[in-house]
Amino acid sequence: MEYKWDPSLETGYIRIDNQHKDLITALNNIIKASQQGKGKEEIITTVAFLTDYTVMHFSTEEMLMQQFKYPDYLPHKSEHDKFKEIVAKLTKKMNHEGPTEEIVEYITALIGKWLVHHIKDVDFNMAVFIKAKNNFDSAA
Repeated sequence: MEYKWDPSLETGYIRIDNQHKDLITALNNIIKASQQGKGKEEIITTVAFLTDYTVMHFSTEEMLMQQFKYPDYLPHKSEHDKFKEIVAKLTKKMNHEGPTEEIVEYITALIGKWLVHHIKDVDFNMAVFIKAKNNFDSAA
């Protein structure tokens, strides 16, 4: 199942939204590579890119939360940290067993479901706070 970007995923913070779009694109690239029977190396490389990009994206969010003194920074960061651990374990399993169709499906479903939930619930709240704080600071 491919994931599609739609307005319900927009936080209104362009930098974050563009990174979310890139994450969804990378996730879909893994799905397509698996469905098209592309080489194991391509799937492994794309999973590695998604993992690295996720770490970079989380760093961006965490920097913004600290910059604007987001009150839910620690729980938000904790979600990021837990997710990075899950992805690392799944990637290790995939690298050990190979990118079988079952593992790829499991990884993409897990990441996709987590990402959509995280954007709509956790990131949206962060973006609302940062936009309000940013407008307040600009008006002062």
